[in-house]
Amino acid sequence: MKQLTVSLPEGRSYDITISRGILARCGEEIRRIYQGNEVAVITESNVGPLYAKTVLDSLKGAGFSVKSVSFPAGEQSKNMDTLVQLYDGLLTPYPFPMTRGGLIVALGGGVTGDMAGFAAATLFRGVPFVQIPTTLLSQVDSSVGGKVAVDLKQGKNLAGAFYQPKAVLIDPDTLNSLPDRVFFDGMAEVVKYGFIGDRGLLELLESCAGRKELSEKIEEIIFRSCDQKRRVVEADEQDNGGRMVLNFGHTLGHAYEKLGNYSRYMHGEAVSCGVASILKMGEAHGLTKPGAAHRAEALLSRWGLPVKAEAIPANLLRETLAYDKKGSGGDITAVFCKEPGEAVLHKMPRAEFAKWAEELL
Repeated sequence: MKQLTVSLPEGRSYDITISRGILARCGEEIRRIYQGNEVAVITESNVGPLYAKTVLDSLKGAGFSVKSVSFPAGEQSKNMDTLVQLYDGLLTPYPFPMTRGGLIVALGGGVTGDMAGFAAATLFRGVPFVQIPTTLLSQVDSSVGGKVAVDLKQGKNLAGAFYQPKAVLIDPDTLNSLPDRVFFDGMAEVVKYGFIGDRGLLELLESCAGRKELSEKIEEIIFRSCDQKRRVVEADEQDNGGRMVLNFGHTLGHAYEKLGNYSRYMHGEAVSCGVASILKMGEAHGLTKPGAAHRAEALLSRWGLPVKAEAIPANLLRETLAYDKKGSGGDITAVFCKEPGEAVLHKMPRAEFAKWAEELL
């Protein structure tokens, strides 16, 4: 077992526990931090049949009254309509209506964590919740840090909140049920962590030829990724400065996702393209040490991740940049990599960034 503590002020601190088999013990883990009685598990249509019974049985064994609410899997469900359906499921009288004294458990990948977290942040102006991420992407990234959101037609994650969980329980065994495409989708975020702050993590990844080798070192990979995010979040919880480095590869990545109508590219695949693109852009303009883009492409391509998405139409690129949350007025704070292991924030006009991107793509 590995454990980290995200240390935040005003009672918002929480532990990240990484332990094989913790799903079957989640009830006792949650009992340590929550003394209430009613727990609602929010999951989705792919994860529910695999793990909901294990989690519900563990919660019942710890003395909780439980209910479950599910929604259709996929980024297309991450919207206000689905959120209203979750509210309805949480408030339905059988077996109990959720109250402010209840607890929500998010069981699933990044979409589930975002949806359940945003429901928790907004229902009754806030009820406690616990993250139980089941995909690599959610285990190394989205379950930690308290960013919860839904998508709007204008772009990704535009309606959301900063709302920290009470705990993050990570069971690496859940990764065994993932198809290769979903497993490697999470590796894009891991590679991001290597380039923005952990050169040693990059070297660890480069020593792994495929999924078998990665799986043998997966607890260390998850721990190092979460530890890096923990440190960034502790220094800048509200994303006002240094936390922006976590969006490395995401500015263009979000444009790729939108271009594919949130169905052609999975999030990590879009981020993979975004990482390769921003490294090339940085090299072209003297912000990135030459060779970084080639190193990233070699690593990402090894696992079948795309490194070159199709060209983004200029109007779509400019529209996406207009809603980028790292922007202020006519400027955007772009995240570049000075050299592997060191990120740099570069404030520049949105129009200039768009021009650089158009030249590259």
